[in-house]
Amino acid sequence: MKVPVTVLAGITALSATWLFASVTTDHDKSVDFGKYHTYSWIGVKAGDELWVSRIQDAVNHQLSAKGWQMTPSGGDAAVSAFGSSKNIPTLNTFYDGIGGGWGWRRGWMGGMGETTTTVDNTPVGSLVVDVFDASTKKLIWRGRSSETLSSKPDKNEQKLEKDVADMFKKFPPAGRD
Repeated sequence: MKVPVTVLAGITALSATWLFASVTTDHDKSVDFGKYHTYSWIGVKAGDELWVSRIQDAVNHQLSAKGWQMTPSGGDAAVSAFGSSKNIPTLNTFYDGIGGGWGWRRGWMGGMGETTTTVDNTPVGSLVVDVFDASTKKLIWRGRSSETLSSKPDKNEQKLEKDVADMFKKFPPAGRD
């Protein structure tokens, strides 16, 4: 059986989306980010309490590298972060018996075999970081990362740090447009 190239290309593109985090940012183009030098946290929410400090540490590291200083309260900007995760079901199908492979069997003895399908839940997480003007409480910048968590907990912390670094790569945005 031949599989059309377009089907294979679509499956490959979809797989790549699942494997690599998507990081996007947006900002208010009328804001002069040069006037912000300090920030305070509004809060961090995450489905797992262990992630609250990890998220906050990753964002603090990036903002510090950009010259911003954290203050307990009264910063020029206010930062909040929200992390969430959900399980995406992944189907695994295994074929046993005579003939192997998949699809309709025309082989020897009718190609009878047994098929087993299992469902694995793969955690997929997203993170949103918002920066507000503290005096006006207006949203001025947003970073968003999807698929920050994987099914490998030991790699999740590295992915979080990489995704947050990608978010803040071009932060603060250039002057007013």
